Amino acid sequence: MGRGKLRIYLGAAPGVGKTYAMLSEAHRRVERGTDCVVAFVEHHDRPRTEVMLHGLETVPRRRLEYRGGVFPEMDLDAVHARRPQVALVDELAHTNIPGSRNAKRWQDVEELLAAGVDVISTVDIQHLESLGDVVESITGVRQQETVPDEVVRRADQVELVDMSPEALRRRMAHGNIYPPDKVDAALSNHFRPGNLTALRELALLWVADRVDAYLTQYRTDHRVSRIWGSRERIVVGLTGGPEGRTLVRRAARLAEKGAGGEVLAVYIARSDGLTSASPKELAVQRTLIEDLGGTFHHVVGDDIPAALLAFARGVNATQIVLGSSRRRTWQYVFGPGVGATVARESGSDLDVHIVTHDEVAKGRGLPVARGARLGRSRRVWGWLVGVAGPPVLAALLNAVDLGLANDMLLFLALTVAAALLGGLFPALASAAVGSLLLNYFYSPPLHRWTIADPKNIVALVIFVAVGAAVASVVDLAARRTHQAARLRAESEILSFLAGNVLRGETGLEDLLERVRETFGMESAALLERASDVEPWTCAGRVGQGRPVERPDQADVDMPVGDHMALALTGRVLPAEDRRVLAAFAAQAAVVLDRRRLQEEADRARTLAEGNRIRTALLAAVSHDLRTPLAGIKAAVTSLRSEDVEWSEEDRAELLEGIEEGADRLDHLVGNLLDMSRLQTGTVIPLIREIDLDEVVPTALGGVPEGSVDLDVPETLPMVGVDPGLLERAMANLVENAVRYSPSGTPVLVAASALADRVEVRVVDRGPGVPDEAKDRIFEPFQRYGDAPRGAGVGLGLAVARGFAEAMGGTLAAEDTPGGGLTMVLTLRAAGPRPEHLPVAEHAAEPERRAS
Repeated sequence: MGRGKLRIYLGAAPGVGKTYAMLSEAHRRVERGTDCVVAFVEHHDRPRTEVMLHGLETVPRRRLEYRGGVFPEMDLDAVHARRPQVALVDELAHTNIPGSRNAKRWQDVEELLAAGVDVISTVDIQHLESLGDVVESITGVRQQETVPDEVVRRADQVELVDMSPEALRRRMAHGNIYPPDKVDAALSNHFRPGNLTALRELALLWVADRVDAYLTQYRTDHRVSRIWGSRERIVVGLTGGPEGRTLVRRAARLAEKGAGGEVLAVYIARSDGLTSASPKELAVQRTLIEDLGGTFHHVVGDDIPAALLAFARGVNATQIVLGSSRRRTWQYVFGPGVGATVARESGSDLDVHIVTHDEVAKGRGLPVARGARLGRSRRVWGWLVGVAGPPVLAALLNAVDLGLANDMLLFLALTVAAALLGGLFPALASAAVGSLLLNYFYSPPLHRWTIADPKNIVALVIFVAVGAAVASVVDLAARRTHQAARLRAESEILSFLAGNVLRGETGLEDLLERVRETFGMESAALLERASDVEPWTCAGRVGQGRPVERPDQADVDMPVGDHMALALTGRVLPAEDRRVLAAFAAQAAVVLDRRRLQEEADRARTLAEGNRIRTALLAAVSHDLRTPLAGIKAAVTSLRSEDVEWSEEDRAELLEGIEEGADRLDHLVGNLLDMSRLQTGTVIPLIREIDLDEVVPTALGGVPEGSVDLDVPETLPMVGVDPGLLERAMANLVENAVRYSPSGTPVLVAASALADRVEVRVVDRGPGVPDEAKDRIFEPFQRYGDAPRGAGVGLGLAVARGFAEAMGGTLAAEDTPGGGLTMVLTLRAAGPRPEHLPVAEHAAEPERRAS
């Protein structure tokens, strides 16, 4: 049975119509005869959405008990037993109630897909895991329920359900999204026009990037080389010269004229040496292009125009920006230049812009002086001069009698010219042909292939030797300068590689992408195995080429040690490129080792922190837990003693001491367990939207009556919290403040709304805490000042801050005006109230600040 197909309706915010669109699609499929069921759809009491459920088969939900409440969840086993063709599963990012088979609903969906069931689901852009920080900066709210981006990217279809912010706010105002009593709060918080516009832009850009990836994959699969101008992409050709900054800025202005324009700057390190790049200038230009939102690319290519056009077509560019040539007029005798060649060969699908600048025609030096290997055109001209030149010169000299010495000098000059143009073999051919013609036409006896005068034999031998020597020097110089240019290109690439490390660009995938791009490959992968008998595994891979499972399947493989190899597909590299490739491969192995060492260091850090917690726990147990135990044991021993006749008052006092000691032990153990859960990361808050006045009063049960003044307005917006965790945190804060407030001075607990946040302030008039100790008081097992050992194990504030951060809030300490300490608990404001979660029944042990 094949894997099922996943279709996702993506929206910018709640209420845009994702669930409605999903149900409409379900009705269309049912009308076509498709077996479609509702596995889990939440209509949120929206009448129009609820009506759409009519006529669709619904799989009964499973009900789970959690913290005294009963919550409905999708019954995954029932859906498997029903085996429909299509299942509707709403809210892909939803967190399942503890006790479910999977922690997340997207994991339930993966099970259905693996079983061959097609799934239609919904998700908001704010729930994508990679966008958590961006969404928080926009809305001020950290999303607790997220879905990995890869899950959404793997979907067979992603359809954007779009609605303008104005239309969505009108729907909200008409009561089509939330109940009327929650409309005002929602419109002034999450559904502000700026928030909705930013979220809508995120959704549009995310879908556009996915469409772009689809297009790239399609072009790769169907080998489409012709450019499709679906999106403006502008490639800037850089030479490392000072004109590069002008070109980058001009390209950025061109990109701004089209929606979604991209700028890609490319520098081609080449072996024919037509430019002399300045590493410093290239670094400046790279910083400039990245500041303007573009990307910088470094490519190796022997034929500059061909490499530039191949890069442009590979990224589906629509325009190329080049600078006017810096060569002087006389230098065009060596060729038309890169700009003219690119413009001629770009075809009708690429627009080429030649931009003028201040460096035009200021010269770049002769190509030969820059160390280029002789190109094809020069070799052709060399052979023409070496083979056809001597007969032409002989025909001219037959008309003028200059003497044998002058004739030999002219033929020697022609041989030197052939050597300068074409190198060794054209010069040798010129020397051979020239010597035969000199012998035939100008050495007695004339018009015969013999030499009568021995001096002429010496002259001809010297002539051939000089021609061969000049040609050898020219060819050796060409080879040496070619090697120098090649080494310069390699050093530039290696310097960029070292610069990437210094800049912190040490991601394995980033490095592999750099390798693939530099050598013009389809894909790059780093393979490894534990031993010679173990199979190869892929540590990282980039590109769209065929998957490589073993090094021998790749077009190019570079071993790294005994059990690691860098594998490339796309073309076979020349041997001279493998030296740079070896450096990339070694760096890839270093990056992989560094990543693993970092993971091990993180694990070691976690273990060290756990050991520190355990050590502190043992120290706390040695006294703080033994003290109440000793008191309980003494009271029990006294009550059981037969030698003393206790009065009712004494007996009641001893029993009260036992009860106080047991309560104290219970609170201490509760805080220890809470801290253990926080340190091990097992605190999973069940976020619900509630009113503060439902939780805060309950948290005051552990303090004496009249010791707290409560100021929580009923007009406050709801908050998104775990009620049980909030109650524990508030109990610790309030009891801590009451313990160290002056007698007769009540603690003030006040709440207020601030933008999209709600602040709860616990204000006391105690001795306060210095600024340098305000952060330290929240560390586990820390007591401030001379707190007695019996005051607690130092976990109360640490637990409170841990619970606050687990719910997406913050907890900080401030000075109380006039003296004292104020604990500020900041929580995220919420919209409408969903199904309510009952408050947890246990409270936490009061602790001294940092006690």
